[in-house]
Amino acid sequence: MNQLPLVAIVGRPNVGKSTLANRIVGRRDAIVEEKPGVTRDRKELEAEWQGRNFRVVDTGGWLAPGDTGLTVDESALNAKVSDQAERAMRAADVIVFVVDVTTGITEEDARVADVLRRAGRPVLVVANKVDTELREPEIWAFSRLGLGDPYPVSALHGRESGDLLDAVVAALPPLPTHDELGRALVDGVAVEEPSTRGDDGIFSVAIVGRPNVGKSTLFNRLVGDERAVVHDMPGTTRDAIDTIVETDAGPLRFVDTAGMRRKSRVDEPTEYYALVRALQAIDRVDAALLVIDAADGVTHQDQRLAERIDASGCAIVVVLNKWDLLDTEAREIVRTQVGRMLGFLSYAPVLSISALSGRRVHQLLPALREAEAAYHHRIPTAALNRVLRDAQAGHPPPVHRGRRPRISYATQGATDPPTITLFTTGELPATYMRYLERKVREAFRLGPAPLKLRVRRKHA
Repeated sequence: MNQLPLVAIVGRPNVGKSTLANRIVGRRDAIVEEKPGVTRDRKELEAEWQGRNFRVVDTGGWLAPGDTGLTVDESALNAKVSDQAERAMRAADVIVFVVDVTTGITEEDARVADVLRRAGRPVLVVANKVDTELREPEIWAFSRLGLGDPYPVSALHGRESGDLLDAVVAALPPLPTHDELGRALVDGVAVEEPSTRGDDGIFSVAIVGRPNVGKSTLFNRLVGDERAVVHDMPGTTRDAIDTIVETDAGPLRFVDTAGMRRKSRVDEPTEYYALVRALQAIDRVDAALLVIDAADGVTHQDQRLAERIDASGCAIVVVLNKWDLLDTEAREIVRTQVGRMLGFLSYAPVLSISALSGRRVHQLLPALREAEAAYHHRIPTAALNRVLRDAQAGHPPPVHRGRRPRISYATQGATDPPTITLFTTGELPATYMRYLERKVREAFRLGPAPLKLRVRRKHA
């Protein structure tokens, strides 16, 4: 198989797991902040050392069940985060257990060690925050964990990280033979791969929306696995997470993103970086599922997010989640709000679903496949010019500065999304551009994909 081996970075909260993950992959992909609980979902990244490629999974801090001093909500969320970490342990080929040399062995460290001794996987103990040689003697206290000699590392400064990576690569399983190469799937879901817009031909879909509208629940429903942490506290997802799903019509890449709020309401660094990652996800995907909490109705923030997605040039499907919570009158109100506040997305399908129960979720994949076809659609030049000639004949462009401009020629210069260049003899007002867009859309059934019209003026 061509599935890259998996290295899981685990440990209690706030020992530097995300910093170490960033150090290993050589870039700041995992969100890092000096407080516990920042990482919640499993975040997979690709790394390379000494010619060997592997995946690194950054996990949330593991806590034993029944830890005291927490609210009911916090305990429930910690249980979900710990479950994600344990899933990563079970799936890993090598486990990197991170501890903090500045605090010594804690009760939580000992509990994690108990879990790892039963994991049946190679475990490397990393004593982090060994920023100088003076701290190196302190690492030997961690030998009492019964998982072998610890490696002294400063994830922040990179000290001794090369020796650790040598040990990680040495512990990886042997490279697959040629006969074993092929596309690796786990329970029908392909392992995550580095995702850049258009890098591998797989149609990428971001799941975006305000906090706590049900994005992660929908993400898990679509991928068929409890892949992201789901909880009813806003802000649970902090990073964009990619998963490739095999469907009957071919693979799709889904990207679960953090909930986006107005920048004026983002009052802590973690939320700011989560917002940045979500916006980056929109810019690198082919389509977006804009998830709206139907019980709240369409808000101004939903409208702003829709404008941001529309401006990015990706296809869009509007998803009204929690539809089952509304009565008939409330549903009519929401439909009216969609028409009034999201009228600029008149080309986008609007689907009403319940991610929690799965009601009507099956409608999403056909809508996304329609969006994919439209996104890649190429219009024959002759047919395009015929439609535009008919449009001008039926409704000529308005006179501008004493002259009536005309479109002399048009061609589609690009796909993803369809982009058409109009060669004109003068300026075309925005209202007329919208008219032309509607005519082209009707003629070629572009569906959920945006259509870009560009004007190049030339002398008559």
